[in-house]
Amino acid sequence: MTFYKKISPFYNLALFYFIISFLLRIVLFFHPITQSCFTILQSLKIFSLGLLSDFFVFVIASVFLWLYLVFISNSKYSKPSGYIILGIFLALFIYVASGKSIFDEYGGALPGIVLIFIGIKTALFALLLFLPKWRDKIRFWLFAFVLFLYVLLILQNALSEYFFWNEFGVKYNFIAVNYLIYTNEVIGNIMQSYPVIPLFSALFLVTGIATYFILRNSKNFIKEIPNLNEKIKLSVVYIFLFAISLIAIPTLAKTENSKNVFVNELQSNGLYKFYLAFQNNKLDYFKFYKSLPNQEAFTLLKKQFPAISGKDIQRAITSDSIENHKNVVLITIESYSAEFMKSYGNEQNITPFLDSLAQKSLEFTNLYAAGNRTVRGLEAVTLCLPPTAGESVVKREDNKNKFSTGAIFKQKGYNVKFMYGGDAFFDNMQDFYSGNGYQIVDKSSFSPEEITFSNVWGVCDEDMYNKAIKVMNAEAKENKPFFNHIMTVSNHRPFTYPNNKIDIPGDIKSRDGGVKYTDYSLRKFFEMASKQPWFDNTVFVIVADHCASSAGKTQLPLDKYRIPAFIYDPTGRPSKYNQLMSQIDLMPTLFGLLHFNYQSKFFGQDVLKQDYKPRAFIATYQDLGLIKDNVLTILSPKQTVKQFALKLKPKPGVAPEFQIYYDEIPLETERTDLVNETISFYQTASDMLKQKKYQK
Repeated sequence: MTFYKKISPFYNLALFYFIISFLLRIVLFFHPITQSCFTILQSLKIFSLGLLSDFFVFVIASVFLWLYLVFISNSKYSKPSGYIILGIFLALFIYVASGKSIFDEYGGALPGIVLIFIGIKTALFALLLFLPKWRDKIRFWLFAFVLFLYVLLILQNALSEYFFWNEFGVKYNFIAVNYLIYTNEVIGNIMQSYPVIPLFSALFLVTGIATYFILRNSKNFIKEIPNLNEKIKLSVVYIFLFAISLIAIPTLAKTENSKNVFVNELQSNGLYKFYLAFQNNKLDYFKFYKSLPNQEAFTLLKKQFPAISGKDIQRAITSDSIENHKNVVLITIESYSAEFMKSYGNEQNITPFLDSLAQKSLEFTNLYAAGNRTVRGLEAVTLCLPPTAGESVVKREDNKNKFSTGAIFKQKGYNVKFMYGGDAFFDNMQDFYSGNGYQIVDKSSFSPEEITFSNVWGVCDEDMYNKAIKVMNAEAKENKPFFNHIMTVSNHRPFTYPNNKIDIPGDIKSRDGGVKYTDYSLRKFFEMASKQPWFDNTVFVIVADHCASSAGKTQLPLDKYRIPAFIYDPTGRPSKYNQLMSQIDLMPTLFGLLHFNYQSKFFGQDVLKQDYKPRAFIATYQDLGLIKDNVLTILSPKQTVKQFALKLKPKPGVAPEFQIYYDEIPLETERTDLVNETISFYQTASDMLKQKKYQK
């Protein structure tokens, strides 16, 4: 055989993979969410280094193809070796099936997966052993099936990368890892959001056609099976490329250092990005980020919190007025950007109720979400601490008995509940909230007659609010104040909701419709609540969990973190607070308005106090940002620090306090004071969690 014939399956599959990856980059390059214009050099970098990354990733991914091909032979079916090998397979199958194998020590689905794999291998080997006349045909169809799987996975990955980019404006990241865990919700979301049957029908059709042409040009490998000497040569070449790839892939990843995030994302390989996200779901701050001596970090923190001492943030919060134990209803709205509201410049009138409620509330016009996931928003309003690196505390194993807003309310004699229209199992919400003293009211608490509409994420917001009114009416009879945290679901892809409620039909799956229906449901809730005897004695806190999109051409685009927030007291006076603040400050500010006295560990502060120094925290799972003094400081893994001056890009017709768009201009001279302050916040928060000092 010529060398070309020896590598024909690799060569043809690789060529197909490169073509698909190139076409995908073209599509993403011109995608509307790619908010950037690229220079010629940037474009060359995207496609040239991207191709190199694809080559080395393909080498790694083809390891299973290599293993399959090198074991193809006829000699292993001769007597007695064929029977010995079959006996070994049968013994392995019995061993795993016994339930006492080494795989059972790992538990979960692993023993079952291994048993199925060995069972299939055993059955196929037996067929090839006992049916020698059919051996070539069986081997041909097995070879075709292996190629079909590779082609299917290449196309499926391209589709997945496209839809992920369409949603988030990046290649795979930590969110993709989370979505892999919550398979039911994610598959359900895909089923309801996209035309799945035609999409997958087309996918399998294209896969079949592509497999046919690749098989036609690769079948010479099994027609003339390489001998042992040829396989050794092939293996030497492959192992050499495999070793080079292990070095080259992370080296190429280091070239993703453009100031334009879209250049980095388009250059990268999605599969490797997924691997990195999987590896980085837990980030030890002290290993990956620039740090200070711990004592120095806490000393710097003391400038922000003069009342603290030592390596702890605990301090006494006191009021000069009598505590007011009003009921509190906290509503965190799914994916609700500030730019949806009229005051921030939206002209589509999709939030008429919230626009009117803002005029009657204490409105926080310059508030930033801590992160870009629901769990980050829940963490911010529940634990009131900066978004530490890696996964949200909500989803960590050590997530219970934390110092939380619920714990403060419990100290004051409140009933404390978390209400969610979906399954609270999702995103670990049930484990987190029940482990921190909250009672859970989720979809499982609804009777069939209480559900008028639901999708994969849960019941519609109207159903959730109807249930909430029932619960609060029952609580009001207990003569105890209540704190109820409600998390909405309707403003989430697939954006389906009951028809004939608003002027945008619920079955067209429109984001604007999701926003407007969410607003409509809130209006219905307040109409119901205003008729209840407990209404005037209740304070309503309304805030988004995060923005609708986090995509931008910078690491942390400010407009993608600006969210609306209000505190509405039916007996209070409306006002605006225009200073910069963080999502973690919202509940401590509420406690200040209620004149609560308590021992605090919160990093969040009462922004209405005179000693508050305006700043905000924004982050992804690995980039940790602090906004202060019109400078954005970002801490990243590998002890990287970047700083940007923030230059306002005013939008005509929008009041100064509602402007949200900024150019982020790299600082020429480092603001070391802000770097150290950023480190002090994130390092001390990470230390307190690590040392279990953030317990209640």
